[in-house]
Amino acid sequence: MMGVAGDICAKITDLEQDQIEILELLADNLQPISDIAHADITIYCQATNKNFLVIVAQAKPHTIHAAHEKVLLGQTVAAVEEALVLRTLQNGVSICGVREMDVGAESLEQETFPVFDRHGRVIAAVSMERNRTQNRQDRSEVLSETVKLFMQTLIHEPIYQYAKFKTITARDGIVIVDERGVIIFANPVASSIYKLLGIGHLLGRKVTDRHVNDRFVVKAFSKKEYLEQEYIYGDLVLFKRAIPLVVHGRPERIILIVSDVTEVRKKEKELLVKSAVIQEIHHRVKNNLQTIASLLRLQARRSGSQLVKDALAESINRILSIAVVHEFLSQQDSESINIREVTKNILDLVIQNMLEPGFNIQTVLNGKDILLPSEQAVSVALVINELVANAVEHGFKGRQEGSITVDMLEREQGYYIEVRDDGIGLPTDFSITSTRSLGLQIVQTLVKDDLGGELSIISRFGTTAAITMPKVRKGGF
Repeated sequence: MMGVAGDICAKITDLEQDQIEILELLADNLQPISDIAHADITIYCQATNKNFLVIVAQAKPHTIHAAHEKVLLGQTVAAVEEALVLRTLQNGVSICGVREMDVGAESLEQETFPVFDRHGRVIAAVSMERNRTQNRQDRSEVLSETVKLFMQTLIHEPIYQYAKFKTITARDGIVIVDERGVIIFANPVASSIYKLLGIGHLLGRKVTDRHVNDRFVVKAFSKKEYLEQEYIYGDLVLFKRAIPLVVHGRPERIILIVSDVTEVRKKEKELLVKSAVIQEIHHRVKNNLQTIASLLRLQARRSGSQLVKDALAESINRILSIAVVHEFLSQQDSESINIREVTKNILDLVIQNMLEPGFNIQTVLNGKDILLPSEQAVSVALVINELVANAVEHGFKGRQEGSITVDMLEREQGYYIEVRDDGIGLPTDFSITSTRSLGLQIVQTLVKDDLGGELSIISRFGTTAAITMPKVRKGGF
């Protein structure tokens, strides 16, 4: 499957398939090339109509302010309007010049050079454009030569055929090392980073000097492949990336990208500690809730009133349903809870605590995983607990078997949860608005006030309770 550059070439140029593949390879890696060059990079091809050129790829640097803001990808331009590009396409030579912009706009420094296929034929011209007021170092010949070597490596060496280079930013240090191991370029960011390591001057030093002693670069030279590794120097954490530029199997240069990730790693560590503390808190809350439930069980056993025992059993189930959510939170890093897993545990808890000996019940849970924020998950868990407990307590009077089914469905705008049983159904005079059942009053409050949803209960071949709730409610989750 062709990318954007390939589609443009196939429609507007006469290039062959293997030539298009070369341009697609360059287009895929044009962003890091632009970042290293500190320049806007545009790739032109001759259109089928020889009076026009077509722009097949374009990138603007992240390391410096772009020379101009226009995005011209896929556009055709009159060949006579791009004189340097046309000469490069026709003669296969590199040219330096000045590009005149719109009236009133500052002219740009422009350098063009050819792209050859594997048979030595010119298939495209690359245009590098920089502001003429740009820092002299950012317009260095070393950068231009390095970019050309980078493209040559991409085309003729298989080492980067499937490589995906990470973004280079203005906060990254860029160091270029030649084939002798001598540092021939270092941007100000790199110089600042190395000063923190006690190295005051980089240019002209060898990477094997005892002051620099960069074995990572030496390793990249020997392996001739893209490498990345993190290093700790005291309190400083550096992330290094090495891009060897290889010509005829021999490494000619190394592009070394150095990033100071000290603060990033520090924050990551703080987040890990914070996450561990939060998980421990959830674990303790779960244990405390289970302790409270155990105390209520003891109280229920000592009571001689069946009404008190039933009321305590309901409270125990409510407490344990909240404990289930905290148990999930104590076992994972995310603050999102899989409500399907919570429901499965609640079904087990209710059956374990409320069923009479000898009663045969079947439970069915349908639906895919649904992730909810912890606060929302607690409310949903309480609702499901109350509905399942209500079905067990009232739905199967006079029976020795029955079934409870919970269906969960995620819709575009919200969630749908249905709890139904095949029990005796609701009384003929039942009204959800006037019910005196504490459990159903709790459900109504949670669904309406906490979840911003709606509750309906109908009696047909048993009882069905349906909850609809939005994914996001105003001022809520």
